[in-house]
Amino acid sequence: MPAVSPVELIRFADEENSVLVRVLGRFSPGVLTFHDHLRAEIVVNSGFACGRLDAPLSREDLDDWERALGALHAGESVRWMDDGRNPEIQVERTDDSDYLEVTVIDPVMSMTSVRVAVRLPDGWLTAHRDRLYLVRQTWPSEVIKTSYGALTWRSSGS
Repeated sequence: MPAVSPVELIRFADEENSVLVRVLGRFSPGVLTFHDHLRAEIVVNSGFACGRLDAPLSREDLDDWERALGALHAGESVRWMDDGRNPEIQVERTDDSDYLEVTVIDPVMSMTSVRVAVRLPDGWLTAHRDRLYLVRQTWPSEVIKTSYGALTWRSSGS
């Protein structure tokens, strides 16, 4: 199988600060229980702090991000991957609609957090929905749950 280039799922970036989530590939290709999980990294850059964290993503995480985008569109703030197994990303709307405050919290390994303000480009929401679609197209689900705890490979016609 040919190597696939990383795909950005999240890109909040301006001239000064950025928070990116890059999907790098399948977490454990060919292993039924983890084949549909994805390897990702969260990258934060600002004038004050730079860091990178690994973050395995499940299909549920992608569904949660889709719901989070809907909430952001409605003017709400969101918390994503806040289950304690991954770094958490909080995206807060501000009084200035041109900006978001993005906080990355690592409660598992380093127990640190970084908060940056990011100016939103025009079309940012559509761009994020397009990124989510691209991740799902690049690494489609190939495993189905047949009953509680039972998994099988999706047939090519499914």
